[in-house]
Amino acid sequence: MDYKNAGVDIEAGYRSVELMKEHIKKTMREEVLTNIGGFSGAFSLDKFKNMEHPTLVSGTDGVGTKLKLAFLMDKHNTIGIDCVAMCVNDIACAGGEPLFFLDYIACGRNYPEKIAEIVSGVAEGCSQSDAALIGGETAEMPGFYPEDEYDLAGFAVGIVDQKDLITGKDIKPGDVLVGIASSGVHSNGFSLVRKVFEMTKESLDTYYDELGKTLGEALLAPTKIYVKALRSVREAGVTIKGCSHITGGGFYENIPRMLPEGVKAVVEKNAYEVPAIFHLLAKTGDIAEKMMYNTYNMGIGMMLAVDAKDADKTIAALKQAGEQAYVTGRIEAGEKGVELI
Repeated sequence: MDYKNAGVDIEAGYRSVELMKEHIKKTMREEVLTNIGGFSGAFSLDKFKNMEHPTLVSGTDGVGTKLKLAFLMDKHNTIGIDCVAMCVNDIACAGGEPLFFLDYIACGRNYPEKIAEIVSGVAEGCSQSDAALIGGETAEMPGFYPEDEYDLAGFAVGIVDQKDLITGKDIKPGDVLVGIASSGVHSNGFSLVRKVFEMTKESLDTYYDELGKTLGEALLAPTKIYVKALRSVREAGVTIKGCSHITGGGFYENIPRMLPEGVKAVVEKNAYEVPAIFHLLAKTGDIAEKMMYNTYNMGIGMMLAVDAKDADKTIAALKQAGEQAYVTGRIEAGEKGVELI
């Protein structure tokens, strides 16, 4: 009896690491001091010593049951983007710049080519956010996961000067809400998605005219990463007073997280066009409108609060960065919360 007979293939693990390296190499920053394969990753902070009060910000998350669609479609090269996005977007919400990322893949069986495909998506997400992929772990766990399934999670660290932290404390009545378009459902609410649509290869391969693509392509579209978009707003001289990453819990849970007491966010539902995938989801599942806005991003992946005088400048900066953005509402005095009109 040996470890391989017990279900763990050490040689496959070695091959996975070798296949990953070409993808990881693309994410390297000059501050990275270690090579892939060591016991830890080292990252120099010398570049940031001129900050008045350098402050580390971090985020950790997984992809959730969206992975089930990747299994059914046998498409694994974008799910890593989702994992990175869920972490670095939270860091960007605080005004931080992501520095590095680590991933964790747990699988029933290590298929090196599949693991490398997953990591290629992680590396792409890191490239989109200027984060270095400095390490990770692939755990082969036979008997715990089915052989053809895996879980994916990650952890990111960023930095911001303390004076530039986005806390929401200065949000006041009269400020404007600017929404940045999402790429679709992103990585939340897939337990409901899987109840609404039949989860078969045939169903996911069905083409919908209103989507302009198959259902699977629409649902598996990777989460948009907003790091560079928010950087472009700051570089345009705009102070972002508040920032909300619209994840699980939709508008109702996430927007209040950026608000101080005594103000509410008033969101105009008709200020932008809700993407077709959400209309299809609501219609097929007979989901009430409030539940949709309480579960999904409804086409807005990031919501910013800025001074009214900066609204046009914010929209222009975001469009220059390649993002579609809209004035989606305003801040009013009232009980902390969200009102959709």
